[in-house]
Formats: sequence, C-alpha cells, structure tokens
Amino acid sequence: MRSIRSIRWLVPGLLALVLLVSAGVALAEPIERVEAKRVCMVNNSVFPKDQIAVQVDGKTYFGCCEMCKGKLASDVSARTATDPVSGKPVDKATAVIGTTPDGKVLYFESDSTFNAYKNRA
Repeated sequence: MRSIRSIRWLVPGLLALVLLVSAGVALAEPIERVEAKRVCMVNNSVFPKDQIAVQVDGKTYFGCCEMCKGKLASDVSARTATDPVSGKPVDKATAVIGTTPDGKVLYFESDSTFNAYKNRA
C-alpha cells in the first residue's frame, strides 16, 4: 500500500519537472568566470587564446576576426547584452562574463548577479 502512495506522489513531481524543462526553465547549470579578452563579443564564444581588442569610446571590447572587429566598432547592439538574473542591459566591456560547459557565454552586470546565477538551485 505504501508503494502505491509513493508512486501517486512521484508522478505529479515528474510531470512538473517535464513541464518546467519544456517551458524553457533551465535547471542549474555550472558556470565559470572567464576573462573578457578570451571572448568574441560578437559571436559570444570563448576561445583558448586572446582575441582582437577593439577600443570604442574609451572601453575595450574583443572580437575574433576583422568582421567582428568592425561590427563592435560600428554596432552598439554588438556591445551590449542582457543580464540573465536582473534582466538589465549590460555593457560587454564592463560585464562579469561567465561560460557554461557547453560554451554558452553570459554577461552579468555585477559579481552579485553572477554569483546569484552560479548559486541558484
């Protein structure tokens, strides 16, 4: 009798998990901080070596090639991102940058929002 009750409660829990995942709610994913100079800020990709520095209005951005260098110099939208915790716009030159094991790059407005993302349950 006890095992039937356990299963009765297990099924709704599994259903809720499936719904969360299908709705796009990510489960906790490890993230580590990465230096800005290792990120192409146009492709939002991490590289094993330093990227090309691009100076714009006294700030330094990084791109992987001449095309990205030109885009960073001319396109404001290439220089900004959205903090996944606060939802606020972030200047990539001043952002705290993190990368997930699958290579996804995320930009944070502060150490506080980076740590909140890193420590989420």
